[in-house]
Amino acid sequence: MNPILAIDPEFEAKCPPLTEDELSQLEENILEEGLILTPIIVWNNTIVDGHNRYRIALEHPNIEFRIHEKPFNNKYEALSWICKNQLGRRNLTPQQKKYLIGERYAAEKSILDFNGNQHTLSLESGLGQNDPDHRAHGTRTKIAEETNTSESYVKRADQYAKGIDAAEEVLPGIKADLLLGKFKPKETDVVAVARASAEERREKAEQLRMIPEKKPKANNTKRWQQAYAAIDKSYEDMKKPKRVDEDSAMISLRYVARNMIECCDVLFDNFPGLLEKPDYKAQVIEVMQEPKQYILKLEGGDDFE
Repeated sequence: MNPILAIDPEFEAKCPPLTEDELSQLEENILEEGLILTPIIVWNNTIVDGHNRYRIALEHPNIEFRIHEKPFNNKYEALSWICKNQLGRRNLTPQQKKYLIGERYAAEKSILDFNGNQHTLSLESGLGQNDPDHRAHGTRTKIAEETNTSESYVKRADQYAKGIDAAEEVLPGIKADLLLGKFKPKETDVVAVARASAEERREKAEQLRMIPEKKPKANNTKRWQQAYAAIDKSYEDMKKPKRVDEDSAMISLRYVARNMIECCDVLFDNFPGLLEKPDYKAQVIEVMQEPKQYILKLEGGDDFE
């Protein structure tokens, strides 16, 4: 006889829902096998993985399942494990991945706080509590390494997840729409929902459904090409033997400087890894040393030949 298990809404909310087709296929596979092959993972008789399989078993009492108990010390360890486990799914949208990373970061920060206030609890667990970097507030670094992202990405993911949850509180159903990519507002607009006052929160959440999608990268590529062409034209114009004064030269200089900045913005927009991945960011900083040194030379009053 199958055991009766508990479902915690907070735990289940961390698991991206299956589509109707995926759920139907799962049920079909289970009925064909006559049992649930993958164990349902539980903690203190509460499901941490396998909510869909359990519900299918309830609808078909003849279907048997096994359980596997996880020895978490507290619910934050369970939440962290859930997020980490869900991040292993292959069909996650970018929004779901960012949300799960943010939720995992929040859970692991709470683990540190919980253990700090509960001195009688053992610090040994399956979440790397003996890792010095983890205890020394290296949580972001640890998660970034394990998810192949960056520390800044993890920090932004934390704020993004807070914004998603805040929007869901005042506008139920929007979380699924946002995480499935049905609406693609700017990340800053999502974050702003959590930071808004209680009176403004619903309005800001509703605006997330009205914000248009980001322009395709093809447009950015065109902007990139136009910016480079403008710089080349300005450079060629300045080489032409014509009489100009300092004011005209300053106009050209400002134009070139603005276009250089725009080129950088387009590059960083098209290739976010240039700033998010430590190796590439170090190379970007190295490349930008040349214009930096040029400005320092100008400020120092050195002669230019």
